[in-house]
Amino acid sequence: MATDRGELTSYEYRQMRARTLAASDVCIVCGHGGSDAADHVHPVSKGGARRDPDNLAPIHGVAGCPVCLRKCNSEKGNRPLAEVVQLVTSVDWFAGP
Repeated sequence: MATDRGELTSYEYRQMRARTLAASDVCIVCGHGGSDAADHVHPVSKGGARRDPDNLAPIHGVAGCPVCLRKCNSEKGNRPLAEVVQLVTSVDWFAGP
């Protein structure tokens, strides 16, 4: 199945991505800060809106999370957020004393 990824380089998409990351850099998968990418919460391949700002959320991209070392975007893939195993903890063990 061929998908049109040309949207990722469009000015409109880059502006939405920048606004999303400016509003928050907390990853939707692991909950740690420092996200460097924006991902569709409801995948476009599953009927999600391509250019809806409400369908974009911060996520750690290719470099992964500097805290838990997960490759959040790769783990999410094209699954809805509800199907992804999210990091749940009451203590941030990496925060230090």
